[in-house]
Amino acid sequence: MSQGPADYRPGMRPGCIRVSRDLREDTMRCPFCKNDDTKVIDSRVADEGQAIRRRRSCVECGRRFSTVESAVLSVVKRNGVTEPFSREKVMRGVRRACQGRHVAEDALAQLAQQVEDTVRASGSAEIPSNEVGLAILKPLRDLDEVAYLRFASVYRSFDSVEDFQREIDDLRSASSESGKASAESVKSS
Repeated sequence: MSQGPADYRPGMRPGCIRVSRDLREDTMRCPFCKNDDTKVIDSRVADEGQAIRRRRSCVECGRRFSTVESAVLSVVKRNGVTEPFSREKVMRGVRRACQGRHVAEDALAQLAQQVEDTVRASGSAEIPSNEVGLAILKPLRDLDEVAYLRFASVYRSFDSVEDFQREIDDLRSASSESGKASAESVKSS
């Protein structure tokens, strides 16, 4: 019986493996003796609620090991190829748009987490890549408008100066509307 891909991550304790598997499956193969009969000793929520860490014991050999189980979120690219969602890939794309801007690495990590939370909230196991791009635009706009313009120009395939001008006009009108709302709230205080 296949348990799905398993990998070791730096910083994980020895004997702890990360697995992505079908959560309906209720057995886990021992990584030492390959026996299918293991017992769960302890379960804890991990990765900010995105995974479950389980301490297990093999009934056959008695050795203990840990697993980290998470639901796999897949991105369907335009060409139909499916790949696992990657927060790091989101950060790389946004980092490229932020090149030369004063944007902290922590802010990029927070934005990538926001994007993952947004796409996971859709409730679907497979997300089209354009939805990931859309999920990036709003928080990036709030983070840095120049980086937003750079990202949007590639994502939306700007062909002309008019495309940039239209987007800049949208940014200005959104800024003036939020400025008016702030001024009105100050007046009413």
